[in-house]
Amino acid sequence: MTWKGAEGNLKGKWPKRLLLMVLSAGLALAGGENAYPLPVGGEAQVELPTGPAPLVALTFDDGPRNSTTGRLLEGLELREVCSTFFLVGSRIEGSEALIQEMAAAGHQIGIHTYDHVMITDLSRQDFDLQVGKTRALLSEILGPGDYWLRPPYGIVDRSVVKWADGPLVLWSVDPEDWKDNDTGRIVAAVTEHVSDGDIILMHDIYDSSVDAALNIVDILLDRGYCFVTVEQLITLRGLQAEKGRLYTALRPAED
Repeated sequence: MTWKGAEGNLKGKWPKRLLLMVLSAGLALAGGENAYPLPVGGEAQVELPTGPAPLVALTFDDGPRNSTTGRLLEGLELREVCSTFFLVGSRIEGSEALIQEMAAAGHQIGIHTYDHVMITDLSRQDFDLQVGKTRALLSEILGPGDYWLRPPYGIVDRSVVKWADGPLVLWSVDPEDWKDNDTGRIVAAVTEHVSDGDIILMHDIYDSSVDAALNIVDILLDRGYCFVTVEQLITLRGLQAEKGRLYTALRPAED
């Protein structure tokens, strides 16, 4: 499903539970005169929770890796969950079909530089090369688009903020799933700390991370959470994505 806002087309699949909640409330997405009401339809016999569902954006860095990323995509599809993938450009070759599958499933796709480098150490020319080469590869596979940047290691400075041609996506929950293969520890590090509006950082290149991620999804779905892409999270908070802005958590507005 595609919806429009002031920034143009925002592509992705609405989580079914959240879509029905929005429809039942008769709401449209934020965007002023450019906002489009959501189409009515879909399954009617669904028990709706009272009040807005808590939102969470699950994100993955350092891929793609055909074996683990492919298994993750299968698990997310079974659960009807969308997420956001920040891809390393040097790992894209040989995974073109997987990336097309990723996009077709409604996941947001972004850039994690070409060589997973510390971008604060780069000149402007090298920064543009790291981001531009990756964007060019994604554009060849998926067509031109807004491929947002996640800085490796989450480190930025004023120069990076100035050079960025789109939003910069960080995170608010980090289970450090790269440290070990203890799935239980990883799951607990997320589920014991997550709250409405969090952006969760994980990595889709480890088997243990994939196992943990799918377990986390199951637990949070049972708690009533709706999984959205980062772009969707910003939109659903009534905001417009801004060039050069850092995004971590997006909490609901206080009553």
